[in-house]
Amino acid sequence: MTTAPMTASELPLERIGRGKVRDIYAVDAERVLLVATDRVSAFDVVMNEAVPFKGAVLTQISAWWFRQMEDVTAHHMLAASAAEIVAAVPALAGHERAIAGRAMLCRRATVFPIECVIRGYLSGSAWKEYAASGTLAGEPLPKGLRESDRLSPAIFSPAHKAETGHDENITISRMRETVGAEATADLERLTRAVYERGRAVTETRGIIIADTKFEFGRASDGSIILIDEVMTPDSSRFWPADQYAPGRTQPSFDKQPLRDYLEGLKKAGRWNGEAPPPPLPSEVVAETSARYLDAFKRVTGAALDTASYG
Repeated sequence: MTTAPMTASELPLERIGRGKVRDIYAVDAERVLLVATDRVSAFDVVMNEAVPFKGAVLTQISAWWFRQMEDVTAHHMLAASAAEIVAAVPALAGHERAIAGRAMLCRRATVFPIECVIRGYLSGSAWKEYAASGTLAGEPLPKGLRESDRLSPAIFSPAHKAETGHDENITISRMRETVGAEATADLERLTRAVYERGRAVTETRGIIIADTKFEFGRASDGSIILIDEVMTPDSSRFWPADQYAPGRTQPSFDKQPLRDYLEGLKKAGRWNGEAPPPPLPSEVVAETSARYLDAFKRVTGAALDTASYG
């Protein structure tokens, strides 16, 4: 049941949220439906073109990870197959094509306003701050580190979730002020546990998870559960282990072809980095899709069923 790339979903449920990628629907007081579209963003701007199979990759790689984490942490996933979702939510009967591969039925949770970022390697915004001031979120790091150096132990580096624009890196002390000391300790412990499990799995598959971010929420029974997406190409920095070399930027399994194209436009003065986005050449869209599919196969060990998931 291959479908065309999806930029927006329309389902017979109340839509209660729409993010850059996901549409969120209310099912009942205890459940929500997350639908990962094929929308793609870069530099906080959503592109006009969709990336084929992106939504299915994000949903199914997260589902795969949730199953790997059953003994590490509770999570929000109830079902991620269209048949199981329709059986649980009969109102979706007849909409199997729209949700195949890209929808996840989940427990409701009150979301903590914190991105739980953990960095196993010095890269991205962390490297930029360190190179400028020797710090991360204002906290000093050891001297003499190079770009992409391994951090041992990994650094828990929370960020405050922004309604618009970039999230803001914050100190753990500020996180305590926001969510409390007990929740901060629990969230750091769970973040480290999930990351270490993920890193152990992917290292056997030739992938380095340089850094990643998790979201957690509090379920109706008061417990803390892992929510949203888990170690996907959108939430993580995946590097090929056989090409790793500290002291430089690493190749990655994500939307780097898209970023590279847009960076070229910015340097040439053909795009100012703000909406509206420029049109994307078909080859950039195709290469970005291929990166997502490659990441799925490398992480899970099996190719995505593209004949069933659009």
